[in-house]
Amino acid sequence: QVQLVESGGGLVQAGGSLRLACAPSGRTSSTLTMGWFRQAPGKEREFVATNSRSDGSTNYADSVKGRFTISRDNAKNTVYLQMNSLKPEDTAVYYCAARVGTAATMSTREYNYWGQGTQVTVSS
Repeated sequence: QVQLVESGGGLVQAGGSLRLACAPSGRTSSTLTMGWFRQAPGKEREFVATNSRSDGSTNYADSVKGRFTISRDNAKNTVYLQMNSLKPEDTAVYYCAARVGTAATMSTREYNYWGQGTQVTVSS
């Protein structure tokens, strides 16, 4: 069984930066395609970024392109989401997700494992 533990959320002013981390247990991150999703109050969970385990290809939501970067450090068994130029509309609970398949898919249905989420709040 794979468990995902997120860290790094918090409160930041608009224009600031945060880095989220996700460490899987039960399976090494190099064998998983990793993704980040977020859910704001009253809204559905939405895709943010993903990184394929096979070729390292990435996908980003249009709303975060150029501001967020997903990366992985397999030596530390950790996946990161670097978030720069944060906006109040980025406020949400951010979830780490993992799938065994290789495709860097944006669909929540394709992910097998989910973390508990970490709150990110961006003040204006």
